[in-house]
Amino acid sequence: MKVKILCFGITKEILGDFEKEVELADGSTVDILKAKLIADYPSFSKLISLRIAVNEEYGDGALVLTERDEVVLIPPVSGG
Repeated sequence: MKVKILCFGITKEILGDFEKEVELADGSTVDILKAKLIADYPSFSKLISLRIAVNEEYGDGALVLTERDEVVLIPPVSGG
């Protein structure tokens, strides 16, 4: 299945675009997606406090993804 990913902040820089499509096996979880992103983009592993939202809600690592899901990568932010 193909999952659409929206990238913000540093994740956009690491993945090279605002929007990516990632091929995953049916039944893949958020943790499997993270592992694939780290394998394909090693710099991705440096994002310790990365959050992932699926369909506008934070998704834990065990959440099973479907082709209809919209996945958003939310990097750590700082402000002043």
